[in-house]
Amino acid sequence: MAENFPYLPPLDPPAPERVSVWRWAFRLLRWSTYIAALISIVLLLHKSPPPPVVTSPQAAASAEQKVAQVEQSVSQGQPATLRLDQTELNSYLASRLDMAPQPSTGLTGGGPGAPTASDVEQARSSVRDVKVALDGDQVHAYVVFDVHGKDMTLDLVGKLGAADGYLKFEPVSGHIGSMPIPQSALESAVRQLMESPENREKLKLPPDITDLHIENGELVTTYK
Repeated sequence: MAENFPYLPPLDPPAPERVSVWRWAFRLLRWSTYIAALISIVLLLHKSPPPPVVTSPQAAASAEQKVAQVEQSVSQGQPATLRLDQTELNSYLASRLDMAPQPSTGLTGGGPGAPTASDVEQARSSVRDVKVALDGDQVHAYVVFDVHGKDMTLDLVGKLGAADGYLKFEPVSGHIGSMPIPQSALESAVRQLMESPENREKLKLPPDITDLHIENGELVTTYK
C-alpha cells in the first residue's frame, strides 16, 4: 500500500544564483561608468580642427594702417568706424600676440593682490594659438592652450556686442576638445565669467568706443 507523503512546495531558486545576477549587473554598471569616463577624456584631449583662416603681412599692415587712421580721427575729436575683415583681424592678432613661452624675470607686482610678472607670463605662455573666424554676425573663437603639458582646444561661437561700456558676448555653442558644452552650462559659465568682479574691469571698453559687433563677416568698431 502506497504511503501518503505531505506536499512540499517547490524550492526557491538558490540564493547564490540571485546574488551572482546582481553582482553581474553591478560590474556592468561599473565598467560602463569607466568606459564613459574614458570616452569623455578622449574627447576632451582630442583637438578640434581650427577654422580655415589665413594671415599675411599685407593684411597685418592694412589693419595697422586702419587703426592708425581711426586713432588720428579720434584724437581730432571726430567720430570714426574701424572695419576689419577676417584676414586683417587674424593678421593683426598674430602680430600683436606673442604665443611663445617667456622666461620668468622674477619681477613682482606693485602691491598685495597685484599679478606678478610670472603670473602674466604663465597665463600668456599657456595659450598656444588663437584664431578668429567671422561669419555673418557671429564670431568663432578657437583657442589652443596648454594644460599640464597637453594641448587642449576651446571653441566658442557667439555674438559680440557692447553694453554700458563693457564687452558683451552671447554664446551660441561651445566645445572643449571634441566634447560639446551643454547650452545651459555654457551660458552659465560665460555669465559668471563676465559678471565676476575680477574680470569686469578687463572687459571694460575704452571710453571712446560706442559700439562693437560683427557685421557681414567684419569686426565693426564705432568710435565717438
